[in-house]
Amino acid sequence: MTTPQELTKINEHVIKEFRENGGRVGGMFEGAPLALVHHVGARSGTERIAPLVYLEDDGRLFIFASNGGDPKHPAWYHNLVAKPRTTVEIGTETFPVTATVITGAERDAIYATQSTVAPQFAEYQSKTARVIPVVELVRDPS
Repeated sequence: MTTPQELTKINEHVIKEFRENGGRVGGMFEGAPLALVHHVGARSGTERIAPLVYLEDDGRLFIFASNGGDPKHPAWYHNLVAKPRTTVEIGTETFPVTATVITGAERDAIYATQSTVAPQFAEYQSKTARVIPVVELVRDPS
């Protein structure tokens, strides 16, 4: 299991590589659509960035609180629920979004699509009893 300190180091490396290469990275994210999702700690108020695989479907952007199939939601998910207005980086573009949790049949359909595109997401769901949240990142009007 990866410690929080190790995860922070990994994320710092991914973020640096992302920004140096116009949104492209190697390693475990190579070839995957990757977004840098900014979020603010719900309790701490600390600004953070989570590199996350996203799904673009019919012009909509979705991220998944899989946490690798862990029984708990990732911290970034709790932070976005508490403070949904945030910023996202995709490629060389940075833009404001509002995070909205998708539920019910719509959530199930989007998660099924993601599991087809990236089969590890089906594995993550099979490893946990919780329903993995789907979050839409709705671009704020400019």
